[in-house]
Parts: sequence; C-alpha cells; structure tokens
Amino acid sequence: MFQNRAEALALALPAAVFATVIFLVPVVIVLAEGFRSPAGWTFSAYTNFFSEPLNRLVLVRTFKLGIAVTVVSAIIGYAAAFAIVNLSASGKGRMIGLISLPLMISPVARTYAWIVILGRTGIVNQALQAVGLSDEPIRLLFTETAVFIGLLQLFLPLMILSLISALENMPKDAILAARVLGANWFQVFWKVILPLTREGLVVGGTLVFTGSLTAYITPAILGGSKVLMLETLLFQRVTVANDFVSASVIAFILIAMCFAANLLLKRLATARNKR
Repeated sequence: MFQNRAEALALALPAAVFATVIFLVPVVIVLAEGFRSPAGWTFSAYTNFFSEPLNRLVLVRTFKLGIAVTVVSAIIGYAAAFAIVNLSASGKGRMIGLISLPLMISPVARTYAWIVILGRTGIVNQALQAVGLSDEPIRLLFTETAVFIGLLQLFLPLMILSLISALENMPKDAILAARVLGANWFQVFWKVILPLTREGLVVGGTLVFTGSLTAYITPAILGGSKVLMLETLLFQRVTVANDFVSASVIAFILIAMCFAANLLLKRLATARNKR
C-alpha cells in the first residue's frame, strides 16, 4: 500500500509543481501588490479603496448584478431543464445541442448582437414605438438593464446544462411518489427536486455568479463608462491610471467574492439537505 501510494504521489508531483508555478505563483504575486508599500506590509491600499464612494458603488453594483443574474438563471434554468429531461431521447439531444450552441460563439459577437437589438433603432425600440408604448426611442444601452440582459444570455446555458445533469440523476419515481402522497407542485419542488438537485445548483450557481463577476467584454460593451463594474474598473486602473496597487485590490476582492459564493452555496445546499 505504501509503495503504491508513494508511486501515486511521485506521478502527481510534476503536475502539482506545474500547476503551482503556472497558476498559483502569479496569483500570489498579483495579490501581494495590494499589501506592499515602501514602509512595509500594510492594509492602506484597501482602506483607500473602500474610502472612495465610486469604488463602493461599483462593488455594490457588481455584487447586485451577479446575484440577480444567478437567481434569474436558476429560475429559468429549472423550468427549462425540467421540460428538457421529460422530452424523448432525440428531442432532448436536439435541445441540449441548441443550448450548447451559444457557448461555441465568441462572447464578443454575442454581446455586439445586443447593441443591434437594444439600440435606439433596434428591434426593442421599434416594437415599443409600433405598439404605442413609447413616442421616442428609449435609452436601453449603457444601463444596468442592458448589462444584466447580456450577462444572463451569456451564462444561462451553463446553469441549464448543470441542472439537466442533476435532474437526470434524480430518481425517476421521486416526483410521482410525492404527488401520490398529496404534495402540491411547490412542495414537490421545495422538498424533493431542490434537495436532490442541489449539486447541480451549486455548480451552475458558482459558474454563473463567478462568470458574472469576472466577465469583462459584456459590461464593457453594454455598460461602457456609465455602468462600471469591478472588472471594467480594474481595466481602467491598469491601462488608464497605471495604478497596479488598486488593480491588485480589485483582483483580491473578485477572487474573495468567487470563493465566498461557492462556499455559501455549498453550505446552503448541505443545510437544506440535512433539514
């Protein structure tokens, strides 16, 4: 046993060293910039960052949009996944292919398509004017709504695919048994489907939330300078202000929020399962 274990560790050691050097060391170097100063190690960069109202506003906006996109993705994802898993094998394959298709298209192209749709002469404004809801074009671009729509369209397939996998692994007779015992559809979802698909929800929620926090192209194109988020603010601090210390602080905040979201989702899923 010891010999096999030693051999396994020896085989895994090169991969561990490679991952540490390529991934972990650069991240540590970047994050360390936020704690270093000529006088030594300090938290002054973080206190200065949070003392600025603009930074606090951008942080709250980023967190709010990330939560909103994740919640709406989960609601739509459960409805879509439940409908897809009840299709025939051929229909399920076609739907999964259609859902996966946007993931093969560049996020840049997918985001620029929303400029055509949400622009002043876009389809949405034309429809609103045609039905008489608006006399003149409404500014939809460079708003939080535009960023929310773009992020939702960008990451919704990840949530749906995660929930499809979780629902397919759920016992087939669990829903029928709950209905026979008198549970309504809300009770079936809350007490049967949700606990049995918690792993898929954790995976999908983590992917959507972290993706919404760290996506740059969509907020930059649909939000511009009027709707700054942490990732676009980080880009400005590096390229415009040449402020690598502030950029390191923003990077640390993004990483901390992503890890915290994953841990929170796992904790909520575990607590729900115990109850």
